[in-house]
This record gives sequence, structure tokens and C-alpha cells, in this order.
Amino acid sequence: MLATVSSSVLSGIDGRPVTVEVHAANGLPGFTIVGLPDTAVREARDRVRAAVLSSGVAWPPIRLTVNLAPSSERKVGSGLDLAIAVGVLVVAGVVPAERADEFSFVGELGLDGSVRRVPGILSLVDASVRNRVVVAPDAAAEASLVLGRGICVASTLVELIAALRDGTPWGNPSVHAAPPPATPGPDLSEVRGQPAARLALEVAAAGGHHLLMVGPPGSGKTMLAARLPGLLPALDDKSAMQVLRIRSAAGLLDHIGELPRRPPFEAPHHSCSPISLVGGGSHRLRPGAISHAHCGVLFLDEIAEFPASHLDQLRQPLEEGVIRVDRSVGRVVFPARVQLIAAMNPCPCGADNKPGACVCSDQRKLLYRRRVSAPLLDRFDLRIFVRRPDAGTFMSDQIAESTAVVAARVAQARLAAHQRGVRCNAEIRGADVADFCRLTPRAKLLATEWLENGDVSARGLHRIQRVALTLGDLAHGDNDLQDNQIGEDQLWTARGLRAPFRGPQAFAA
Repeated sequence: MLATVSSSVLSGIDGRPVTVEVHAANGLPGFTIVGLPDTAVREARDRVRAAVLSSGVAWPPIRLTVNLAPSSERKVGSGLDLAIAVGVLVVAGVVPAERADEFSFVGELGLDGSVRRVPGILSLVDASVRNRVVVAPDAAAEASLVLGRGICVASTLVELIAALRDGTPWGNPSVHAAPPPATPGPDLSEVRGQPAARLALEVAAAGGHHLLMVGPPGSGKTMLAARLPGLLPALDDKSAMQVLRIRSAAGLLDHIGELPRRPPFEAPHHSCSPISLVGGGSHRLRPGAISHAHCGVLFLDEIAEFPASHLDQLRQPLEEGVIRVDRSVGRVVFPARVQLIAAMNPCPCGADNKPGACVCSDQRKLLYRRRVSAPLLDRFDLRIFVRRPDAGTFMSDQIAESTAVVAARVAQARLAAHQRGVRCNAEIRGADVADFCRLTPRAKLLATEWLENGDVSARGLHRIQRVALTLGDLAHGDNDLQDNQIGEDQLWTARGLRAPFRGPQAFAA
């Protein structure tokens, strides 16, 4: 006898439909699983056997062969336990085959017959070929976010048998305490002084530009970076669902109430492994920190302390918005459209730029800054020095602009970019820079002089033009430039926000 049951497995953050074929034959009793199973899937033999026996069903004394089709794709995880158990119950005559054909089954089995949730429920349910999917009670809220699927709940194998064989109602989803209301993020008004850094942060938010902040400890670099997500526009439905899928595949979802609207903020430590940063793994390919920050901010504090090999792996995904992970077990593509914000000290001793404060030699400074490779450094449209605020500014009672005020200007600038057909100005292609970032005659002469003197490269000039266009968008029409034209003042300001980095005198006052 042959039974076929529908299920799905994870491949990266995407689901793949799987057909579980259970064949029963006479002969020496046995239980074999084929179809490129990983260790977790092979161990399903013992979990399924114990769960069936704990549910009061006699294990059939026959030879069972389970094939996971398509057999050419590797199967990972414990989410096939429930489908394998249903297939065994069908060939044993406990569950009608026609009833099992109406559902897909996704869940892990405990030895006592309980049904447990597995990571990636969103993608697994979305990949199911049946319109009705059976999941664990605590996975129902997450699974219900997938449109077009009927979600059924079974807390134990006994409940599932009763529902399929006797037609009893399906179980109720687990009731969790409502998640606490989202607390407002840190506000930009808490930052004292730092007018240049605040401008750079606003430009970065408005144009989606990558930002590098260099300054001594205590100058406020981390404080500024933590306030960037509050300036960014809220996530739309598509982006919010992508963020949920990534976190679901990583097993990081605790409460599911509604789609998240706040852009994610990831700040991995400099001691992290390359796999935790970019994704991968030896068996199951998991998303890394750059994918967890998709549609949000990836903050690398003390970027010079990260191994150079780790940082150079970020270069391609920063340009393409995806990261391709190739391993012997397969290949996956993770989304990785992030805004990179980095911070570092000006030198190993971390002293500020006051005369005599730094004890590092010029050579030691140069070696320290070379830890950030030139190709990665070129990805930063904005490079600024953040100085410690003076005592008068720090102790002043004057309140600066709040996050809400700056975010309103950022939203207007993003709307202007949207009218150009891009999400933000940083995504304007090089071929379109001439159309969207037209220079006035005086600005064109200035750019020509920079190119002839070797002050900037052609790619660097394109990045300066994009930043200048963002500065114009933030002006809300207060300037006299029309049709996306960039003036000499805007070009100088944009170049000033892209300070030099190499050499002992980099970021000099």
C-alpha cells in the first residue's frame, strides 16, 4: 500500500513543497527514510514511532519505506515529522487516505505525541500545495498571516486522528498574552549639539546613503546610529512580510499580532563569525545579520575591529541587495537590502583631534584605517568626523529638533525619490544619474575640475551627485533650482559630507 502526504521544507528563507510517500510491504519489519534527508529528518523515525505508540495506536509490524520527493533536493529540519506520521497512519488503516489528501501537514512531534512548531512557518505554509494546512497551536497566529490558506490546529496526534477519522472539530490555537505595545524608539532631540552629524544622519535617512562616522569615544556615534530607524519611513506590507519571513526562518518570532512597521536595526558584535554576519551554515543555510537587517539598518560599531575578510563579504550584497550563499548542500539567495551605518575611532588609542591628545604614530594610524578596505570604503556616500560636544553645548537646556520633525522632512524627500521611480536616491543607477542629477553650468565646471585634478573618481562623482540631489529634496523647494538641477553649493556640501579617509591627515579639523 502507498500513501502520499503533502508537506514542505525550508530552503534558506523560502519554502519548498515536499511529497511524503509512505510504502508498506510484507517482509522483515523496518522503517527507512530516503530522499536526501538530513540528520534531523532521519531521526524522525524514532520520534514518529514513539509518538504513534504514545497516542495509543499499535505500530504496524510491516516494512515501511518513506520517500521524500523530489529526491534530488536536500530535506532539512524536523517539520516533516507530522506528515510522516500521517502517512504511517494511512497505510496502517487508522486514517482515511482521502481525508489526508485534503491537507498539508507541518510540525515536529514530541515523544508523547504532542505537535510542536518549527522555524519558518510563514514560508512553509505559503509553499504548501493544499489550501488547508495543519500546524501546531502556537504556530497558528503566524501561519494565518499567509493569505489563501485555511489553518487547522492539532495539539497532539490523538486530536489529529480524531479530526481526520471521526470528523471532530480541530483544536483551538494557543492563546498567548498580547505583546506589549511598541515603545517609541530613542529620539533625536536627546542628541546635544552635533549639527554636522545630525545633517549627515538626516541625509542618510532621506537618500538611503551608507554612512561612516569616525570620532573619539563618547562623541555620540552609537547614539546617533540608534536614532536612524526612527527617521526612516514605515515598512509597507510587502517589506513587512519579507522581514517577518526572515525572522520566522531564523526562529526569532515570539509574538505575532500585526505586521511590523518599524525598520529593523541589527548591530552584530565585531567578534561575530562570518556565517552569523552574512548567512550560511554546514547543513541548514540560515540568514545572517545582514539579512536580519533587510529593509532596515545594519550598524557595525567599531568597524575596524571586524576582520577584513568579514567586511569584504559585504561589498557585493551592499550593491545588489541580495546575498548568494553557495555550499555543498545547496545554494540559496537571501534578501539583504540594508542601509549600512558604521562607526570607528580615528586611531587605535581613540583620542580626539586635540593637539597632543593622540599618542599614535602616523604609520599606526594609517594601518588602523586600512583595516577598512578601499572597495568597502567607497560604498559609503557619507563619511564624517564626529567631535565631542563642548561643555556649554552639553549642559545647555536647549532642545534640538525631534525625530518626528526630521522624519517629516525625510518622508518628503523619499516621496520625491519615489516620483523618480526609485525607493531612495541611493538606488539611482549610474546610467540615470545624468538624467536625475543634472548639474548647473557652474557646478559642471566644478565637477570637471575635480575629475581633471584627480580629486574624485567618476564613480565618486556619481555618489556625490546623488547626495547633492538628496540635499535638494530636503530643501522642500526652498532653493531656486528646478528640474532636479544641482548647484555649486549643493555639490560642495555633498563633497564635504564625503570626507577623505586615507592618510594620517584624514578627517583633520
